[in-house]
Amino acid sequence: MSQRTHLGRMLSWSVHLFTASGAVLGTFALIAISTGRLDLAAFLMLTTLVIDGLDGTLARAARVSEHTPQINGRRLDDIVDYLNFVVVPVFFMWGATSVSHPAWLAAPVLASAYGFSREDAKTEDDFFLGFPSYWNILALYLWLLAVSPLVGTIWVGTLSVAVFIPLKYLYPSKVRPIRLRFGLGVGGILWTIALAVCVEWPSAVAPYFLLELSLAYPAWYMWLSFTRGGFARASG
Repeated sequence: MSQRTHLGRMLSWSVHLFTASGAVLGTFALIAISTGRLDLAAFLMLTTLVIDGLDGTLARAARVSEHTPQINGRRLDDIVDYLNFVVVPVFFMWGATSVSHPAWLAAPVLASAYGFSREDAKTEDDFFLGFPSYWNILALYLWLLAVSPLVGTIWVGTLSVAVFIPLKYLYPSKVRPIRLRFGLGVGGILWTIALAVCVEWPSAVAPYFLLELSLAYPAWYMWLSFTRGGFARASG
């Protein structure tokens, strides 16, 4: 084995470990929620968002499919994402009493199980098909904005239905043109920092409406998805 090939394999395994580390953080987030540390859980959830935003780009740069063909990176990513984007935030919403009854939390769990398992979850032109289970973002905003359980339940029910509606949502790490991908990346970093500040110092930033202003980024993402993606056309 050449030194270059050995280095490629080491880098590929490192990227897989980076992806899998998100599951470890998700586990710690569950423990934090169960002990009432929603603030710590929120930080861990934001960190897993950063990992998810980077691992795909790193995997393509390291050519993991070439150097570690025995590992299905997409499957690994889906496993970690289902934990961190569905199970952890659903448990977070329970801990934060964001819905009127825990039974409502079955909706995102079931809907996202369908969403993750469908063959066309990602379209050929690099969009997510149906609401891409960003339950972590919803959970954080319901908690930070102190939304009533009734309103939280409406959001959970609406977005659970949205999983089945064939709207195309941006795949941030594959958006074209590159300048838009870069803009989304920079915006995502600033948005994550803003939310972390809101979690750590909620009273201090409240007069500056930082939390409310941070909603501009997910609103931009949704606007781009609707204008650039729209409804998927049925094949055949």
